[in-house]
Formats: sequence, structure tokens, C-alpha cells
Amino acid sequence: MTDTAAHALVAQLEELGVEYVFGTCGHTNIAVLDALADSPIRFVIARHEQAAAHAADGYARAGGKPGVLLVHVGPGLTNAATGVMTAALDSVPLIVISGDIPSYYRGRHPHQEINLHADGDQASVFRPFVKRAWNVHRAQDLGRAVERAFWTALSGRPGATLVNVPMDVFSRPAAPYPRISHAAPPDLPEASAELIAATLATAERPLIYVGGGLREDANALIALAEHLDLPIAHSLMAKGTVPDAHPLVLGMPGFWGLELTNAYAREADVVLALATRFAETDASSWDPNFTWDFSPDSTLIQIDIDPAELGRNYPVAIGAVADVGLAVRALAEAAKAHPPADRPELRERIRQARSGLFAESRERGRSEDFPLRPERILTDLREAIPADAVLVTDVGWNKNGVARCYELPPQGRFITPGGASTMGFGPAAAVGVQLARPERTVVALIGDGGMSAQLPAVPLAVEQGAPVIFVVMNNRSHGTISDLQAAHFGRSHGCDFTDPAGRPYSPDFAALAVACGADGHTVTTPAEFGAALRAAVANRRPAVIDVPMVNEPVPTPGHWNIKDIYQGMFSD
Repeated sequence: MTDTAAHALVAQLEELGVEYVFGTCGHTNIAVLDALADSPIRFVIARHEQAAAHAADGYARAGGKPGVLLVHVGPGLTNAATGVMTAALDSVPLIVISGDIPSYYRGRHPHQEINLHADGDQASVFRPFVKRAWNVHRAQDLGRAVERAFWTALSGRPGATLVNVPMDVFSRPAAPYPRISHAAPPDLPEASAELIAATLATAERPLIYVGGGLREDANALIALAEHLDLPIAHSLMAKGTVPDAHPLVLGMPGFWGLELTNAYAREADVVLALATRFAETDASSWDPNFTWDFSPDSTLIQIDIDPAELGRNYPVAIGAVADVGLAVRALAEAAKAHPPADRPELRERIRQARSGLFAESRERGRSEDFPLRPERILTDLREAIPADAVLVTDVGWNKNGVARCYELPPQGRFITPGGASTMGFGPAAAVGVQLARPERTVVALIGDGGMSAQLPAVPLAVEQGAPVIFVVMNNRSHGTISDLQAAHFGRSHGCDFTDPAGRPYSPDFAALAVACGADGHTVTTPAEFGAALRAAVANRRPAVIDVPMVNEPVPTPGHWNIKDIYQGMFSD
């Protein structure tokens, strides 16, 4: 059988430029796997669908191409749901192709059909977070659904899509498929660009706030900011869009933001918000006393590819639906009609605040305490890895601490789960990142909770020859939540890992690495961590470095509403 719908699907994927398909096997998708066996497309087999989804997500974030995920019916699809949702909430293009029960058995509860209180419709599991889900009923419709899935995932605000295919359709005779459609992204109209540039040029306390939607070259953004001397704040997802060392970068607002950043954001009279949804973390739970205070005397200018984001959380004075990269280039050009601005006092305030932040973190990072303090781990990491390394984090100190006080080199890249804050994202996502960027050093900086959640990432890295360095910040706890519980309830219960005798417990992650065919390093002294890192970078093999770490809370000068909830001070 060489002329089936499965073979036509693979030919279509080749024409679409797909290099990798991530996933797991099952009886509903092996026809596609058989067709892939004769294709240059590489199938990346995972031991769990969530790992496959995170790997496809990481590949898409780092490689600039959509991730493609192939899953099985029922538990195969539901196992993948968390990973697909993580990509969807961070606007990452991800196309999921799922096998389903035979079309002629729908509703009869055949093997693994999702059908208990209603007829089976497994696509509905994904509908709250995918941009669109297609149920394919005939082989003639498969190619069209796939073309639409790629188009929808990549156009407008990128996101995840689902093509759900009954297994018998894959084995039916092939049908023609359409070519991918193309369209130019929306630009910012010249009149709008001139109005926005004039508004910024005449502002007393202007601010650019950039979100994760601006992923390409930031030269135009930097040119605009430098010409009008506009300070730049960035969301968690946008760390590194403009280099941390740039003199106009204020850093993050919100929970983990500097006091200067939050104060300036609160007092700004004109804010240009680019491709950001004003997430709760970056907006101090939208409390105007802490970060954003858009009073009648202030002006919010918001540009986003998704019209639903304009005015979602704050009233917009000037709004535009446009591709943010094109919009920034138009603004940089329009700003040339206005004289350059100069705010030396603000630049000096930024320099003092930012240099103080990084210097204080480096000072704490010189500690010889053992287990290591988290900032010692960050200090050694920055000194040992190449400047262009990609840091892939999970949740907890590894994400929050890096976002706040790790001075990312200009050539470096920071990838983290933002919208879903998914524990377990980092390990497998780093493998996808490494496949997309084989020439770079990729470090999965993760907690022991995140590593435990995605142990399949280690054999995945070994099998793919992906030299990911897994750095496990091991405090034998879900540390951030343990700290939160202890601070508000006076004790921590259900957050820390212990053996039956109540002693702190952790798997031997280094031994696990060796068992999987990777290198394993157990750190027993402060000096051993840096040595293990340098060895892992030089060896270019998958490696796990298990680093005992004390539990320290990340400073949060902003505000988080849950703290009020714990204290009975409800804010609606």
C-alpha cells in the first residue's frame, strides 16, 4: 500500500517543509508511521505524549517553524493535552494530528474511544485552547484539513490546531491535497504610525512595554527607543528581546519586577504596548497600586496581531491590529520626523537599579554554602556556558530567578512556559530546542519537581543524539509553593518530598542519566558544579547535573492577589 491517504499526508508535510514529526505510536496512527519510514521527515519518538508535545513546542520556539505532533486515540490525545495547551497559551504554532477510532464505529465505544456520557468526540478535549479543530470524515478531506491547520496555526496570532483522523481514513486511497495559502501580514498604516510616533515624541514619561509576540530581530525597536530615548519594560516571555545590558531596559514589571520598573510603569503618561496581553504576572494582578495605573491622564497605545487583546485588561486610547515586527519598523521610520530626545537622568536611574540588581545577585552567587544557594547556581552557569547558549527553564526558581536577576548575554536566548507555567515543560522542550539549534549549547534549567515530571526527556535526548545539559536545581521540594504555604499558613504540607521516615528524599538523577546512556554528575561541593558544567559543554553529550540547592524565595516586589486571598483580603 503506497498510495494511501497516509502517504499523501506525508507528501503534503514534506511540501510544507516539515523536518520533524514528534509523537508516539498507536494502532490508530501506524499507517502514518509506515509512510514516514520512506520520507526524509524524521519521526521523533517519545515515551510519553506530553514529552512529545513539549519537544515539538521547543522546536517551534527555537526554529521558527511550526511543530508537528502525531498522537494516538484516547489516552494518547489526552496525555498530550497539557503540552499542547502550553504551546497554545504562548502563541506557539503547533499542528496536532491525532488518530481516532474507525469512522464506522463512532459512538459504539470501541477500544479507547473517549465515550462515556456522550458519543465520542475527542477533538472537543482540545477545543478550549486550540485555534481550530477539524474532524476528518473522508480521505478526500484530509489534505484540505491539514492545509487549513497549518494556515490557521501560522496566520494571525500563532497557536495550536488539531486534525483528528479516524484510523481507517489513513488507509483509504489517496486524494489530492491543496497547496498552502499565502498572505501578507497586516502592516501599520502610515497615518497611525505618524500619530503614535508624535504621541511618544511629546510624552513626558513615555514607556515601551514589549511582550513575547516580538520574537524576531529587535533592531527596529532599539532604533525607535534610542531615537526618542524611550525606556523599555518587557514581559516574562520577552526577556532577551532587547539585551539585558541595554541602557534603556528597565526589565520586567509585575511580581518579579524591580521597584523602579513598577514605579515608572505606574507613573508613565504614554505606554506603547507591543504584542502583550498584560498577563497577571506582569501586571501585579492588575492592581493599579503596584504596576499599571492607566488613569484619565495617561495614554495606552496597544498594537497586537490579535484584535481580542486590544483593551482586554486596560482601556486603549490608540489601538492597531498589525504584525508587531512590521509595526515597529513603521514606527521607527515615522519617529525620524521628530528630533532626538535625551533623558540622561532616567538612564542613570536605570543603570543604578539594573547594575545594582545584577551585582547583588552575583555577590550572593559567590556563597560557598552547600547545598548551593540558587544564585550561586546562576552565577556558575553564566560563567561556564557559551554566551549564545539557550536557557530553557521550567517553573519555580529556575524561571523566576533567571527572569529577574540573570543577566542574559546579548547572543543568548531564554525560553520558558509563560501562559500555562507548566511544570515539566523544560526537560523535553530543551530536546526540541536542541534539534532546532544543533550548533548551540542548550541547557534545561529545571527543578527536581520538573525533572521528575518529565523523566522521559533523558532517553529522548539520548536517542536523538541531542546534547542537552539538564541542570537539576534540587531542593527536594516543590520549593516555590512550599515557601508560599509556609509564609501564609505557618507550615508546609504536601509540597516537600520525603521518605517514609519523613527525611528529605530525591531520586538519584545522575544515576538515572547513566542508566539511560547519558552522562551523570552529582555535585557534592560548591566547586564541583562549575567543573561539571564545563565538562558537559565540552563533551557535547546529553548530561544530567544534579545540584543540591537550598530553598530560597524569589523576591517579589510587585503584588500577587493570591496573597490577599490567603489573608482573607479578597479583591474582585
